Amino acid sequence: MIRRTLSWAAGVALCLSSSFSLAADVLNVSAIPDEAPTELLRKFKPLGAYLEQQLGMPVQFTPVTDYAGVVEALASDRVDLAWLGGFTFVQARIKTGNAIPLVQREQDATFTSKFITSDASVKSVADLKGKTFAFGSPSSTSGHLMPRYFMQQDGQVPEQLFSRIAFSGAHDATAAWVESGKVSAGVLNASVWDKLVAAGKVDTSKVHVFATTKPYYDYNWTVRGNLDPALTAKIKAAFLALDPANPEHKAILDLQAASRFIETAPENYQGIEAAARSAGLLQ
Repeated sequence: MIRRTLSWAAGVALCLSSSFSLAADVLNVSAIPDEAPTELLRKFKPLGAYLEQQLGMPVQFTPVTDYAGVVEALASDRVDLAWLGGFTFVQARIKTGNAIPLVQREQDATFTSKFITSDASVKSVADLKGKTFAFGSPSSTSGHLMPRYFMQQDGQVPEQLFSRIAFSGAHDATAAWVESGKVSAGVLNASVWDKLVAAGKVDTSKVHVFATTKPYYDYNWTVRGNLDPALTAKIKAAFLALDPANPEHKAILDLQAASRFIETAPENYQGIEAAARSAGLLQ
């Protein structure tokens, strides 16, 4: 009989290796590393326990060091379920040909990115001429692709506008870099910015938002295309059953920065793919 416990990867090297089992009786889960690994684990723990209860099988979460690792893991069947950004989903769909986006948060249909700075003289992106700037990960939808795309649509090419471009690797790291003065400005997703402000983890007397992008589709939970259809249906149903009126469910949703989960489809990310090709990030 399978022991129904949630296996945690805390203390495990942050890589996709033998910790991912191919066994059909364990649901292997990962996520793009858009925040610190400890934060990703903290956010997933109650959700993982809920999924174990709903699916009747162990759930194992393992963080990774880069966005490409999640795509590779889905493509090689080492991950069954993954939290992806819009651009990462497009990459996974292209690489696998059959990755399935199951659900997204309600706000992921109208997601935005925030441009932040510690320079009081900066009131617009144009004011950053000759200054240093940080994106998140190169594969981040909200920390790189869409801000770059919207800038280029406005005739502002980052490599021509900024004196130096750096990639922090994660949204919370971008905020820390801007606050410390490591870079003059940066861009990160609106959800992480709001969370950092609410938790008092960014000093808003030093850092301020000076611009917000237009809305776009972003995050979703995706399964590998060859996962058992019955299990895929159960996973989707479990997410859709999360009810904010239920206190235990609301605690899970709050950690996911979600009001609720709704169904999504590959067509929702066609705009992301078009933006990536326009920005030269997909060949």
